[in-house]
Amino acid sequence: MDSSENISEKKAEVILKITSLLMTSGANTNRILLIINKFAELMNTDAQVFINHKALIISLFDTETGFKTTQVKRLPNHIVNFDIISALSRAGLKAQKESWNFDKIKEEINRIEKFKHYPRIITLVAVSFAGAGFCNLFGGDYVNMAATFIATFIGLFVRQEAVKRAYNPYLSTSTGAFFAAFFASAAMTFMPGTNPEMALATSVLFLIPGVPLVNSFTDMIDGYIITGFVRFINGLLFVIAIALSLFIVMYIFGIQKL
Repeated sequence: MDSSENISEKKAEVILKITSLLMTSGANTNRILLIINKFAELMNTDAQVFINHKALIISLFDTETGFKTTQVKRLPNHIVNFDIISALSRAGLKAQKESWNFDKIKEEINRIEKFKHYPRIITLVAVSFAGAGFCNLFGGDYVNMAATFIATFIGLFVRQEAVKRAYNPYLSTSTGAFFAAFFASAAMTFMPGTNPEMALATSVLFLIPGVPLVNSFTDMIDGYIITGFVRFINGLLFVIAIALSLFIVMYIFGIQKL
């Protein structure tokens, strides 16, 4: 492979990496295409990308070298990270303004790819406080809030461990929901408080797939019907996984309704 063709292949790899980072971090299809088109233009290429929930296909024509290339990339598990989406959006605008070359774009994308999530303990505590806050918002007292906090902490911890071991994402969500709901139901039995059902109802809110469901509707509104429908089904499967765990826990504890 000569140097010109090799450069074209590398350009395609960078655009695939950008698309993969955006897709797995929770960006909608329209935003993804807007960002990659900016970078593709700066690289003097015409990139046509097919976006699927599990894989990406890019057909790239390099106007500088005249080479065409098609590449396929399988996507890893989707983990929402708005920091990456924001960083890529800002990078696209800055790249246009400063007319970055290919090497500068590649360097920036590699830097953004290394972004890390917040420390685990901060995520666990912050999400647990959010769950307790929802419990209070819906009428729970301090006892119910404490039960929700602990139930959310346990459920999220279990889900994170399942994800770390590369378990099926729906099974990971269902397991996290089961442990969260189980503890909240146990608290309802031994520490009912004034509104115990709220502890159970809000203990699994951290698992609701808001990003996939919102993106599914925005994609369909923007005309990306297939991608939007796949995202909707994906979100629906997460909802079913949560509901199934709730049903099992409610059956175990004999809870008739929330």
